[in-house]
Amino acid sequence: MTSQNPPLHLILVDGSGFIFRAFHALPPMSRPDGTVVNAVYGFTNMLAKLLSDHSGNHLAVIFDAGRATFRNDIYPAYKAHRPPPPPELIPQFALVREATQAFSVPAIELPGYEADDLIAAYAVATVAAGGRVTIISSDKDLMQLVGPGVGMLDPLKQKSINEAEVLDKFGVPPSQVVEVQALMGDSTDNVPGVPGIGPKGAGELIREYGSLEAVLEAAPGMKPSKRRDNLIEFADQARISRRLVQLKLDTPLPIPVADLSLRDPDREKLTAFLAAQGFRSTIQRLGLNEPAPAAKPTPSPTTGTFGPYECVNTLESLKSWVLEATAAGHFAIDTETDSLHPVSVNLTGISLATAPGRACYIPLGHDLELGSPPQLSPAEVLPILAPLLTDSCVLKIFQNAKFDLRVFASAGIPEIFPIDDTMLMSYVEEAGLHGHGMDELSTLHLAHKPISFDEVTGTGRARIPFARVPLDRATAYAAEDADVTLRLWDLLRPRLRETKSLALYEQIERPLIPILADMERAGIKVDAPELQSASEDFARRMAAQEIEAHHLAGREFNLGSAKQLGEILFDEMKLPGGKRGAAGAWGTDAAVLNDLAEQGYELPSKILEWRQLAKLKSTYTDALIAQIDPTTKRVHTSFAQAIAATGRLSSTDPNLQNIPVRTEEGTRIRRAFIAEPNHLLISADYSQIELRLLAHVANIPALRESFIHGEDIHARTASEVFGVPMAQMDKETRRRAKAINFGIIYGISAFGLARQLGITPGEAKQTIDRYFTRYPEIRAYMEATKQEARDHGFVLTPFGRRIFIPQIRDKNGATRAYAERAAINAPLQGGGADIIKRAMVKLPAALLAAGLKTRMILQVHDELLFESPEAEAPQAALLAQKIMSEAATLSVPLVVETGIGKNWADAH
Repeated sequence: MTSQNPPLHLILVDGSGFIFRAFHALPPMSRPDGTVVNAVYGFTNMLAKLLSDHSGNHLAVIFDAGRATFRNDIYPAYKAHRPPPPPELIPQFALVREATQAFSVPAIELPGYEADDLIAAYAVATVAAGGRVTIISSDKDLMQLVGPGVGMLDPLKQKSINEAEVLDKFGVPPSQVVEVQALMGDSTDNVPGVPGIGPKGAGELIREYGSLEAVLEAAPGMKPSKRRDNLIEFADQARISRRLVQLKLDTPLPIPVADLSLRDPDREKLTAFLAAQGFRSTIQRLGLNEPAPAAKPTPSPTTGTFGPYECVNTLESLKSWVLEATAAGHFAIDTETDSLHPVSVNLTGISLATAPGRACYIPLGHDLELGSPPQLSPAEVLPILAPLLTDSCVLKIFQNAKFDLRVFASAGIPEIFPIDDTMLMSYVEEAGLHGHGMDELSTLHLAHKPISFDEVTGTGRARIPFARVPLDRATAYAAEDADVTLRLWDLLRPRLRETKSLALYEQIERPLIPILADMERAGIKVDAPELQSASEDFARRMAAQEIEAHHLAGREFNLGSAKQLGEILFDEMKLPGGKRGAAGAWGTDAAVLNDLAEQGYELPSKILEWRQLAKLKSTYTDALIAQIDPTTKRVHTSFAQAIAATGRLSSTDPNLQNIPVRTEEGTRIRRAFIAEPNHLLISADYSQIELRLLAHVANIPALRESFIHGEDIHARTASEVFGVPMAQMDKETRRRAKAINFGIIYGISAFGLARQLGITPGEAKQTIDRYFTRYPEIRAYMEATKQEARDHGFVLTPFGRRIFIPQIRDKNGATRAYAERAAINAPLQGGGADIIKRAMVKLPAALLAAGLKTRMILQVHDELLFESPEAEAPQAALLAQKIMSEAATLSVPLVVETGIGKNWADAH
């Protein structure tokens, strides 16, 4: 054929796959009339990207016409147990079809048949006409079609599915997939199959016998087994299953293949449709708000191809990229390393992006095979890059900048400025709505699934180090990361002002990046012998508890086995309240055991004690010893800045946020965190910060007065609620007031308070009612905050942080109630996080200005930990106290308690 008559290449899109992927990937969003359109928005962007990227000349989107098909006549229970679509998705089905037609793409469906049948028939007809087909779907049922002229593309992984991939998944070639599916069945579609035969067993049988019928004929002569019996008993069921999974290749074609040729969309029609949905960003992204271009437009951040990218292996090419980045004034940068822990990391490569689609990869530490292109060394590259990275006139854009800053610091470039971080931009704009990793953001905002690490390195035992990935694949993967980061920055940076998140990002989150990196690099010293002693002590106590538990149970059992424990508690001991899970096993989680312990049963209480010790032993006393860095002799935690929706920091490897504060075991673990010789640790802890924020935001005169005068807030509450003079306050009454003070912050229920105080739910309700009668401002705050969440989908901290509460309008009452409690607490917990972060931003400079060598090394909730030379510790503690107490101006004072000691326990 000539270039004017290219070979037929039909792209068939599984419409249902696009719809459900978009619906579940995106948060709820509505057009001006209130119709939910998140699935329509996601579908529209995915279709736009497909039109931009695919190489076909014919295209159609195939939909299911309805739930009932000819298969229901064969087997009435087919798909019968599938739940109906969510109510908010149903109106979007018709809009998705409108969207398809607005792009001038045929939207095809046929009553009585499934979309898969239409795809099969179109594939057969196209191949018969001498063409080829690409099916955009990851549906396993369509894999039976793969073969000469027919391939699949997984839209999420952007990975081709050919005969090799089908063989790997099913253990048989595509021509035998139907036989395997008939044996194994499909619980999703309610295809019965043969009980007890899974994918592996089905594949083995078909490989041995060749077909379903051959397997069934051979069954009577097989070795006696349950499998043989099932093959005989359920033979007819297997034959029915084969009819259900076999796609109908002769399904009538509503539109001939020849009429599916690709057409440009009608700009006015498409613009009108997008405008009616409120998709202004899509209109802008597609350039529809501008005159029709005479030539191909410059790609916007969300359009244009990803790659090919350049592999930089000469100094001339590197210098050219540096000049290009300098001239652009901003560029995205990413590192590839041989480890995810930046303490002992080595650079494997660096990627740069200067414009959408314009990116490169600079390999530095790959294990190259003989004859491979050369690579530059870090000693050659870093001196050339350093002036660019430290140029104050050029913005460096990262995704998770903290990690890359630590990598560059380890490589000898400690100061990189100015910077931006797309992960944190997303975090301050939409915390609580979704994750903020690059792949998720790319899928959400760019409708593009980047190449995954697994795709280039493999998985499991077959995984290879990134340094052994061939340079062409490494370049495609690494440079794409920089390209995606730059495109995300183009989209997210302008939104900071729109969402009123700019100050939060520029004054708190971004300045915190290098400070946290320094804290991670500093680490903290731990006393390995003390940890070992604590571990041995915990082990002895666990062994004693195990003996006691066996005595209480009347026999030996594995305390770590939930199954054995459930059988003892509910089958043998007949304790009340047992509930079986979906798999039939008794539930024995902490809530179940706590309920039983509160009823006075000893064994559940003993198990809880054993579990607590086991967790502390495995998580801390054992793990911390293994996590001591051999070079620094310290433990280096990693602070996660974009995980908790409330703005709180979390830590990993090790997690230091969950060490019990007021228990003997927690104190024992904290004692193992020590200062270097001739140094001391300083703990600076905000006192009752969330209660103070409650008094401030809810404007409660009585609580504000107590805090201003430094009164015992719990005694004051007890006096107000229970009518006991403060001079006569007893410990029990104060304890009850303390429980309700802190419980209110977390939306405690009467049932929860009753359990905590050991009183009846009726008494607890009366206590809460008295509390709200005395402090009506708190109830008003709670109701207003819940309404704010319902109206906007998010709540605000006193410092403007948006915390999304996505389940606030959930139809499930329990889920909605949980979301309401989260909404009440979020401004308080988030406000506390904002305050301590504001202090953290100021403290390093303040310590330096005071001529002190004290350094901040840990943050745990409302507490900061410093390591200080002995001589300056008192001065440093006073300075930390001052900076922290002045971090925010509230209607009540911020009180900071400090302590100094050789170890964390003594300082706390």
